[in-house]
Amino acid sequence: MLESYLELVSGGEGEIVEKKSRFIGQIKPVYSEEEAYAFVEQIKKKHYDARHNCFAFSIGDEMPLLRFSDDGEPQGTAGKPILEVINGSGIHNICIVVTRYFGGTLLGTGGLVRAYTDAAKEALGNCETKRKQRIYPIKVTTDYADMGKIQYIIESADVRVVDKVFTDEVVFWLEVPVDSKDKLVVAITEASGARAVIDIGDEIFG
Repeated sequence: MLESYLELVSGGEGEIVEKKSRFIGQIKPVYSEEEAYAFVEQIKKKHYDARHNCFAFSIGDEMPLLRFSDDGEPQGTAGKPILEVINGSGIHNICIVVTRYFGGTLLGTGGLVRAYTDAAKEALGNCETKRKQRIYPIKVTTDYADMGKIQYIIESADVRVVDKVFTDEVVFWLEVPVDSKDKLVVAITEASGARAVIDIGDEIFG
């Protein structure tokens, strides 16, 4: 079971030149096939005068949807190498398009694979990523008498506080890594004498 993966915070761009051919890598976070293909079309319009706009994308958490295209380059020399860069990075929900402006010199299959790989890596190096991991969304409701003890436990734990609400009672909205959930629940239950109400949501990536 997949425990964590990387996701883009922002896209990026990078360029290499190989025997006068320009290879421009362009990257965007995408969350559906439609979004990915829309990005590809956007790049094709932007670089309408380019010889090729080859791409690959990965969408989804576990067993992501994978697609790639050589866009007229010899089979296996463009789209697949770009996809291999994606798979090697561990990043999901990503589309990479590498645009090629032909420089007049044939590169051969090995040269093309290297150029498309390097352009994708160059663009990837200019992206910002964050790690997504399996978490439980947890709501903790307590009275003010127990609030201090519970807040101390939360602040000492591997927990992200999403929100805090203060009315006639106190509500903490938390995101808790899967392997920290049981320990946190026991600690809050014991500290509050089981007075705190703990609602645990379904496991998600967060």
